[in-house]
Amino acid sequence: MANVGIHPDVDGGLKKGSGLFAGGTLTCECTTKPVKVKINGDIAHNHACGCTKCWKPVGANFSIVAVVPTQAVEVVENGNKLAVVDPNALIQRHACKECGVHMYGPVDRDHPFNGLSFIHPERFEEEGWAEPAFAAFVSSIIEAGYDPSEMDAIRERLVELDLAPYDCLSPGLMDYIATWAAKKSGVLAA
Repeated sequence: MANVGIHPDVDGGLKKGSGLFAGGTLTCECTTKPVKVKINGDIAHNHACGCTKCWKPVGANFSIVAVVPTQAVEVVENGNKLAVVDPNALIQRHACKECGVHMYGPVDRDHPFNGLSFIHPERFEEEGWAEPAFAAFVSSIIEAGYDPSEMDAIRERLVELDLAPYDCLSPGLMDYIATWAAKKSGVLAA
């Protein structure tokens, strides 16, 4: 199944994180005046994502995306090149206007992910960040043009890479969202 492409950073197998990652600098693809965003601290919930909203490197069927606290995000170089991709979206993806790389995407609405920013850890200049732990929104790659008859091969490859495939988020994150909603509605005690 190695010929089924997921993402360049996982196609050769998952590279385990160091367990000691303390943050670093994300850099866009521009060769002159790249956007640089400092992340102060470790990442969480790293996963492969098949949604059509996330930035993906050329040829990738999935993005690699994780979250960090929004307060840990600091644009340190060429922030004037950033623009929000879709102001109506839940995740306010700030992308480089020149190369298109999504640098960070805060969630500022009343939502269980409020206070978190989505980032693409493969853009770190530093190594040691936690490897992806699952694959989310797997069926969504069909919306990007992937042949539906090849989805079994995609899921088999994800399992082979130790990335449990889900057509939503992982069970733990889905439980977190449902718990937040239940507390907000009063069904569960806050």
